Amino acid sequence: MGGLRKYIRFIRVGTLDDPDQYPPDVHIYTCSKQPWVILPKGDRRVIKFYEFAETWTPESLERLAEIEASAGIKIS
Repeated sequence: MGGLRKYIRFIRVGTLDDPDQYPPDVHIYTCSKQPWVILPKGDRRVIKFYEFAETWTPESLERLAEIEASAGIKIS
């Protein structure tokens, strides 16, 4: 996503004052998680990475399409 850096910013939830307000939508790369990491039952998880269209909300996909168009980059 390097080419998108001038269009979007990433914030790590753990750096926020109250990260519990933003639980993950999906756990990724669970194939390499440590056995002592316990994921809550019912949480969405994938072995590696997910398909955007299957995981993101329609609103998120629309924002992504706008960013891709502005940047001239296709990532989804």
